[in-house]
Amino acid sequence: MTNYLDLPLIELAGRSATFPGPGADDVARAHASRKALERFLMGYRGALDEMLTKIKILKDEFEVVHEYSPIEHVNSRMKSPESILAKVELRGVGHDFAAIRANIFDIAGIRITCAFISDIHLLAEMLTRQRDVKTLQVKDYVANPKPNGYKSLHLIVSVPVFMSDRVEDVPVELQIRTVAMDFWASLEHKIYYKYDRDVPAHILQELKRAADVASDLDQTMESLRSEVNALKA
Repeated sequence: MTNYLDLPLIELAGRSATFPGPGADDVARAHASRKALERFLMGYRGALDEMLTKIKILKDEFEVVHEYSPIEHVNSRMKSPESILAKVELRGVGHDFAAIRANIFDIAGIRITCAFISDIHLLAEMLTRQRDVKTLQVKDYVANPKPNGYKSLHLIVSVPVFMSDRVEDVPVELQIRTVAMDFWASLEHKIYYKYDRDVPAHILQELKRAADVASDLDQTMESLRSEVNALKA
């Protein structure tokens, strides 16, 4: 049986493959490639569902047992075939599925927003210490913000997805941040989109100032939380 991971990405993003002629073999090859793409993406949807279930269980448990959940909101997304192809070409990655699996880690993504800074690493620890979750990469922009002020904890993890004839370890990108961090990042993204990434210098300065204000807010709320917890103890 042909391993679908070895097939070329000839039908990604709905692009027609260029074949020497319209023969039956060419049609069959295009059909096989489309089916391979569907199965490839199915693995990522399965991994996304796996991680979302884990997050929901943690949220439900905290609300019942601890009467408080570190999880405020959860959003998920799958990259479209067009977006995957654009990143493949930008990164110079081979057009076979195995190369994409090994080099592109954000096809499936989950964003978790928390109320407090300390909840970010608490939640990351609870998720990554689960036995079937493997941590592949960590980028801590909370401890080390980007120059523009961006803060978030980025994790690449993989989870096993059980298919009919194989088990696949599929990567998922997790972004964990506070509500204030998420608010700033969302507005920054909209501004960059509006200016087609060519943002005027004075707006960049204001964005950095806004990031500092959001950071001060997070620190203040963390201090208030510690004070309240001390009074309750």
